[in-house]
Amino acid sequence: MPSEYRPHTQMLVTRAPRWASHSCMTSPVRYASSCARLALALAIAFVTFSHLATSQSPQSVAPAHRQPVLVELFTSEGCSDCPPADALLSRLDTTQFVPGAQAIVLSEHVTYWNHLGWRDPFSFELMDQRQQQYGARFGLDGIYTPQVVVDGSEQVVGNDAPGVTRAVTHASLTPKPALAIQAAQWKDGGVQFTVSGAGFNANLFAALAEDATRSEVAKGENAGRTLNHVAVVRVLKDFGSNAKNDTLLR
Repeated sequence: MPSEYRPHTQMLVTRAPRWASHSCMTSPVRYASSCARLALALAIAFVTFSHLATSQSPQSVAPAHRQPVLVELFTSEGCSDCPPADALLSRLDTTQFVPGAQAIVLSEHVTYWNHLGWRDPFSFELMDQRQQQYGARFGLDGIYTPQVVVDGSEQVVGNDAPGVTRAVTHASLTPKPALAIQAAQWKDGGVQFTVSGAGFNANLFAALAEDATRSEVAKGENAGRTLNHVAVVRVLKDFGSNAKNDTLLR
């Protein structure tokens, strides 16, 4: 990573309705509005594959005294070290225990544990690719789970609560310019939305995530456990630097 690189993220926190997810389909491509949180992870990034901003509650923004901070957890149901990280992410989402930060969380399930006895139903290869790009950015020897990436600029072991707290606290000290996310709605099997911001030269990413998921694991390292996850990414799309209004995410 060039020494002159400085991370920038534009975030607006809006929370979509929380719908029951017990009947959700397992396809990562599309599923009904009755079983998803619109975690429209809308991001403006000043370098290709940079930071995300996510949506969280309807018609609302983060309190003025809190800075939005994106917290991505790379996890797997086949990894015995991951359930504590999943629980930590859920607690961060529900309690917002880091003063000064509005934590915007995403669970990103990777596939490379799937051959060890249990296929994670929420995993897909795009999450592997995203984590590999982060690994290159941070100069890591390899990728691992559980891993938390905060605002695209710092990584920490995902079940290290003090480490995650420090990273989120540090990220909350960086102000984020305004980004407006408006008129999000379900349409034609996807999500349509409008994005506006003044003078941005950046890439736009969007993610669609289930608000909550639950699995009864029958095999692998977590055999016999019931696992719960929050904001599980099912779709991630890069709209590039020329995203238009009325964008459709499927």
